[in-house]
Amino acid sequence: MRLKSLVPFGDAGALTRPDFGLFGLHREIDRLFNEFAQGIGPSGKANIVPSIEISESDKAIEVTAEMPGLERKDVEISIEDDTLTIRGEKKVEEQQKDKNVQHSERSYGVFYRVLQLPSGIDPSSVQATMSNGVLKITIPKPAKPEPKKIEVKEAA
Repeated sequence: MRLKSLVPFGDAGALTRPDFGLFGLHREIDRLFNEFAQGIGPSGKANIVPSIEISESDKAIEVTAEMPGLERKDVEISIEDDTLTIRGEKKVEEQQKDKNVQHSERSYGVFYRVLQLPSGIDPSSVQATMSNGVLKITIPKPAKPEPKKIEVKEAA
């Protein structure tokens, strides 16, 4: 079996060089893990995955997502059952299409983030704002039902 067949993408020729050695293998494994962590898929293009932060107070859950280069019209938020879905699309700029780009680390395309919410959330009370490429979603917590004391009566 050839070693090239084990490499999912990239420069497989680097693995077959005689001077590759143990340190070369270590570098190649680090590169693969770094690309995976950065969201680079098998096509070699980066996947768009906005970074999010979830915080909670006594009254609300707040989801903040970084979406540089996006505007309000590029983002959709929906709640179905107890699932919050953030969908967006980053489109290629018109000026970019006319250029012969030599190197680009920018990502374009559609992305989804799906988050599980606690049960009982009222979708009509959720508010979302966007400023400077930062999306902020405020989800009021449902009121906790007060425990009801049941009186024990004498059996007849």
